[in-house]
Amino acid sequence: MSTDHELDDAQLAAEMAARAGDLLLELRARELGPNPLPSGAARELSRRGDKEANALLLRMLDQHRPADAVLSEESSDEGSRRGADRVWIIDPLDGSREYGLPGRTDWAVHVALWERGAGITAAAVAQPALGRVYRSDTATAAIGERERPRILVSDSRPPEFVAPLAERIGGDADPMGSAGAKAMAVLRGDADAYVHAGGQWEWDSAAPVGVALAAGLHCSRIDGSPLVYNEAHPYLPDLLICRPDLAPPLLAGIAELTGTLRDTPRVAMVREYLASLLSHDASKVRLAADCFRVENGTRTGDSGPEIVRELETGAQYLPLTGIRNLTFAEFGTDVVARFLLDMAVGEHTHTVALTEHFAVPGAEITAITAIIEPVVRPA
Repeated sequence: MSTDHELDDAQLAAEMAARAGDLLLELRARELGPNPLPSGAARELSRRGDKEANALLLRMLDQHRPADAVLSEESSDEGSRRGADRVWIIDPLDGSREYGLPGRTDWAVHVALWERGAGITAAAVAQPALGRVYRSDTATAAIGERERPRILVSDSRPPEFVAPLAERIGGDADPMGSAGAKAMAVLRGDADAYVHAGGQWEWDSAAPVGVALAAGLHCSRIDGSPLVYNEAHPYLPDLLICRPDLAPPLLAGIAELTGTLRDTPRVAMVREYLASLLSHDASKVRLAADCFRVENGTRTGDSGPEIVRELETGAQYLPLTGIRNLTFAEFGTDVVARFLLDMAVGEHTHTVALTEHFAVPGAEITAITAIIEPVVRPA
């Protein structure tokens, strides 16, 4: 129930998303010209937008819903939200890469309210560059009538199975940025389905799912199980949003192509960290502020922000070319990853064996300890 006589929860979600969207548009107009920024400058613009929009959303929640808890991409997760009856799940800037590119409209602001026993009860997704705000209390789905169903996937990490999946239903797969942008494209009837399996957090999908469900679309994990929010580990790596009539063939196709095994939340968080070693994109890596890293007994990282900076810009990561033979073992709140790491050394490839221990007591990685050993090749 709303605690503010001026705005009910859905109205507040929409107002928050719209205000944050206006802020992001103004910042983007000042900083982003017609030509692409250097990658470092574009990333910094996105981080500034994330931070400023997050601060605005938190101020609005403090004003209108001071008793409610918050789970935000840009704020530390203290864990107290787990005992709260009302939790706002927000993503101040979804599609940060696209936000830093001239001419891209596929970025969004997500605001959702989770309530105990009811799930997502109010939600709004703003697409500022389109001048649109979609809200759960007014959303309606326009069902497309195209001959070949259009499946939207991540612009940067499309599922490996999407090509054969599209072929099975006689459709086509197209990339697009921002989970919110893809979900709202399905809502508008510009696409028929959105499939993701490359890793996400709760704030990536909570608001889009809240709006899409209210509009009558199908929303689930890719194995058909429900999307559950305000979990201890807010990692929710996959989802399917689609026209209701497409859900059975899509779910059946995904099951046939992938099987039913999937990562636990802790393993999925570690997998994101390992992926950043090669991609140099740590935007999905969740590290505690006081996270540290130790390699062969030497401390090589003293804070989460420092480790993230090194993952994205550190010269020591540039030669890395591949991860092979990756296995995981989970012991309580700890994850151990074992793998071979390839790196370019001149014209040759050098390989080392790594055993990395990750402490994951909650929603963030708090410590990384690595043992690095040379791989001895047979004479």
